[in-house]
Amino acid sequence: MANTKKKLLRLGGHIVARIIRHVASSSKFICEPADLHERLRDAHPCIVACWHGQFMMVAALRPENVRIAAIVARHGDAEIISETLEAMDVEPIRGAGAGWRKRDRGGAAALRSSLQALADGASLVMTADVPPGPAREAGPGIIAIARLSGRPIIPVALATNRFASFDTWSRLTVNLPYSRLAAVVGDPITVPGTASAEILESKRFELEAALNVATIRAYELARADITRATPLDVLAADSPPAPGLALKTYRLGTAALRPAVPLLLNMRGQQGKEDPSRRGERLGFAGRPRPEGQVVWIHAASVGETNAILPLIDNILDANTNVHILLTTGTKTSAEIAARRLPSRAVHQYVPLDVPQYVKRFLDHWKPSLAIFTESDIWPNLILGTAERRIPLVLVNARMSPRSIRRWRKYAGIGRPLFSRFAAVLAQNSQIGRAIKWLGAPNVITAGNLKIDSPPPPVNAETLALLKAAVGGRPLFLAASTHPGEDTLIAAAHSLIREHVDGLLTIIVPRHPERGSGLAATLGGLGLRTQLRTRSSAPDGDTEIYVADTIGELGTFYSLSPVSLVGGSLVEHGGQNPIEAVRLGSCVLTGPFVHNFRDAYTALFREGGAVEVRSSDDIARQVTLLLEDQQAAKKMRHGADVALKSLGGALAKTLGAIQPLLEKQRA
Repeated sequence: MANTKKKLLRLGGHIVARIIRHVASSSKFICEPADLHERLRDAHPCIVACWHGQFMMVAALRPENVRIAAIVARHGDAEIISETLEAMDVEPIRGAGAGWRKRDRGGAAALRSSLQALADGASLVMTADVPPGPAREAGPGIIAIARLSGRPIIPVALATNRFASFDTWSRLTVNLPYSRLAAVVGDPITVPGTASAEILESKRFELEAALNVATIRAYELARADITRATPLDVLAADSPPAPGLALKTYRLGTAALRPAVPLLLNMRGQQGKEDPSRRGERLGFAGRPRPEGQVVWIHAASVGETNAILPLIDNILDANTNVHILLTTGTKTSAEIAARRLPSRAVHQYVPLDVPQYVKRFLDHWKPSLAIFTESDIWPNLILGTAERRIPLVLVNARMSPRSIRRWRKYAGIGRPLFSRFAAVLAQNSQIGRAIKWLGAPNVITAGNLKIDSPPPPVNAETLALLKAAVGGRPLFLAASTHPGEDTLIAAAHSLIREHVDGLLTIIVPRHPERGSGLAATLGGLGLRTQLRTRSSAPDGDTEIYVADTIGELGTFYSLSPVSLVGGSLVEHGGQNPIEAVRLGSCVLTGPFVHNFRDAYTALFREGGAVEVRSSDDIARQVTLLLEDQQAAKKMRHGADVALKSLGGALAKTLGAIQPLLEKQRA
């Protein structure tokens, strides 16, 4: 079977090699400069660099009697490429750089083989960009080979006027015969063996620019449409694409469903999710007059995003005395937080539903100078409607779960017309940044998580004192921001802990306070003495579970509790913010599902500032340890503080991206 596969691959390689030769022999060859082959021969042995997706035709430039080697990846799809190269008398070197995935792909072995091939007198052909992207960005590997070998890099681009292209990450092109075949060679780029990190980076940029210039010129000479061979994310970044069929259908559909909106709002109102007195805001009617001067519109979906954005609001207002802030959110709880914590010159409105007519009404009234969206709350009509008015858009604290990244990649035809319209995107980490850049955002900055730089949730000193008096010396465990499916695990853990810890009080703060009554009934049915905070201002002495079904008191409970399980992590929600607990001195436990705060937890785990738990037994074991061993608790808090210091800086980077846009709008 393996032998048959090898024979088929070899046959396929020979066929592809014959096709490449046929393209070269049947096409009208145009080269720039005219002495292109002489230049390549004079530079031999050299490193011939091209962009990914345009690799196979480079062999057509080969001067006579010149030995060539080429780097080919180790993955299965590259087998046919390797066989093709051998059929063209090109020596394949298997392996590739790890790129951003940090995975061993044979890069070290390929580096050694490449240096040996150059030392033995072979020229080396390789792509400058590294799979799986970003496309058209030179990686450090080719620069390293040039530095270590002392051989020059020759930028090369080829184009034909007849070709097929595919929507791969690199926009793979297949050149067709009977074409105008243009080849362009740039000036040699040498990398000193003693180059510093700054010089190496400048050489990487030099190569990138040279390849882009050569590519543009090759398509000009071939009289070919370069946009058909340009990666779609690069095209989107240069010029945002018009909405496609899916987005047009969405816009028409949301407009057509407008008569059903009152029914939707009535249903949400009955569930306690809408404020009837401010219903007009959901339809785009303003609840406040527009202030004079510039209005910066910031949209935050709910409580977590609102808390994260408050320091940004303060800093924007401090730096711009003529600016007012319009904060929109979509939930009652976030509106209540805004009412308590927004500074002067800042107003809150409910975000209009994503219906074109409501969006138009909203924008007509507020006329923002700048629109800032937070995290992952992407509404097509709001984004497209804002962009159509040439209002700069910024996405801050951008977040995507691995599942969301896969989904956006699958539906890039929807994502690219949206993300390409953001003037700047501040991503929480480099993986998210790469995903958003692939969707066409022209200016992506890895800034970190704004929630790291946010102050802790407020603590009511009077309430804290009353609760401390009521609790007395009882050992205390907090389960914060819990979601359905977690509370029964916590209740079971409570029963296990109290076998070792006398007088234990467990406080549960559900993420959605309206769950409080049902949660208390469930826990009471398990035989646990349960109280609701909305009915009892403090737990009684014999209370086992105290359910805090109120809004805005999480900071007070973190300050009260020496150990906290941060919820949303025992179920596949993705976790809640652990930084709030750390800043208020509570030891952090978490479940395994933390992708919403992966960077924060990575740092916390690295420094011993948090512990992962997966079951009631795990929770009971860790809570008991931390309640009984003060040294272990102190060590965990210290590790958490060290982790936080390594994660800061997102606020400054975010302000650095926003301020120039504000000043440009003011000019």
